[in-house]
Amino acid sequence: MIKESILKVVGGEDLTEKEMEETMKEIMTGEATPAQIASFVTALRMKGETVDEISGAARVMRSKATKIHVNSCAVNIDRDEINVESETLLDTCGTGGDGTRTFNVSTATAFVAAGAGVRVAKHGNRAVSSLCGSADVLASLGVNLEIKPSDVERCIREIGIGFLYAPLFHGAMKHAAGPRREIGLRTIFNLLGPLTNPAGATSQVLGVYSIDLTEKIAKVLQKLGTKEAFVVCGEGTFDEISICGSTRISHLKEGSVRTFEITPEQYGFKRAAPQEIQGGDARENGNIIRKIFAGEKSPRRDMVLLNAAAAFVVTGLDDDLVAGIDRAKDSIDSARAGEKLDALIRFSRECTR
Repeated sequence: MIKESILKVVGGEDLTEKEMEETMKEIMTGEATPAQIASFVTALRMKGETVDEISGAARVMRSKATKIHVNSCAVNIDRDEINVESETLLDTCGTGGDGTRTFNVSTATAFVAAGAGVRVAKHGNRAVSSLCGSADVLASLGVNLEIKPSDVERCIREIGIGFLYAPLFHGAMKHAAGPRREIGLRTIFNLLGPLTNPAGATSQVLGVYSIDLTEKIAKVLQKLGTKEAFVVCGEGTFDEISICGSTRISHLKEGSVRTFEITPEQYGFKRAAPQEIQGGDARENGNIIRKIFAGEKSPRRDMVLLNAAAAFVVTGLDDDLVAGIDRAKDSIDSARAGEKLDALIRFSRECTR
């Protein structure tokens, strides 16, 4: 099947969802060779992946993943106004490979959301097409990445946030790891990571590296059954809501997708230069996150506030970004966001590998 798919894609033809599923099964069972995998994903990238192609690949990757199960309550219920029916499990994840060298915004955002009571299943990996992945920065902060799935379940239940280290949950991806690393391009696998959370997170803030992808990925999430999501791309290929310019957002809610743009000035933030939010290696990015949680006032904090606000909207805690920003400030300034990070470090270190 993969030979037929390569021939079709090189010719500029789109695959059906079924054809993509069959091709991905060959990739994820080791039937396809590394050369075939590299050729296929490169040809797909050049043609441009369709909603059906991405959806078919995501379905196969989800079916092969090791699942974890947490209870349906995604928010700590301590306020009367919370609508229990709207509560879901959150993931904040970007595609990576956007080339902007920002610090790990979505990782910091996850702890701010957890600090406000949202239960978070943060899915991530080490860097493949970027400088520092979420797993890299968490490991530098002291998190034990390689804990059993049952311990991750317990971690989410007990402290409200867990990290799902992708290689432990997506063992079938080992067949694509080599080709993906060697070609060094953004491929469909960058898109698939955020779409295949092993905990079945149904609320997401998902960053993509091109404005042309926001509606496309929102429609994929719609097909896959996601309840509510912000798919975002900041001006200049940021795979998160940007403090440096406008951001395109495709909002999936109640089965429909609405696309709009926002600017930092709309929410009282001063526009920053890209270098003001750049990070570095895992150690440097870990220090940046610690400084934000310690009260640093900076464009980097503002970036996290905006992205955390989006998380509060998609989980139903807030109706708009303005209210979400206030909630994010409280999570950081009360030290609860930093406490969630410390709790994850302690919990993971007590687990066996």
